Amino acid sequence: MHEWALAEALISTVTKVLKSERLGKILEIGVGIGELQDIDLEIFKFALMQLRPDYLKDAEFKFKIVKTRLRCRVCGHEWSPRKDELDEGVREAIHFIPEISHAYLRCPRCGSIDFDIIEGRGVWLEYVKGKR
Repeated sequence: MHEWALAEALISTVTKVLKSERLGKILEIGVGIGELQDIDLEIFKFALMQLRPDYLKDAEFKFKIVKTRLRCRVCGHEWSPRKDELDEGVREAIHFIPEISHAYLRCPRCGSIDFDIIEGRGVWLEYVKGKR
């Protein structure tokens, strides 16, 4: 599943921070999740718990869901699509390849499929709190 690959990548990034910052212990890990990514948060959390190495066993994960914001390149309108606008198959396709959203979403003002994804895409490391 995609969530497992994302969890593995996040743990790898946290490990690099641990080493580069010479931290002895990680206390908290902040994770940003774009709504457009449409990941299954419970599977993602489970994957993180299963994949984390011993030195991350006591770390607490904090998740922040970032709402999707799009901006039309034609008329400049900004909007956030509703999940119920898309059926499950479309949401799954966007989950794996967010750029495919251009094939399914249109500007509600002018109908254009030419828009930028301003926010709400991807999964990223927001912060790492630790001590030396």
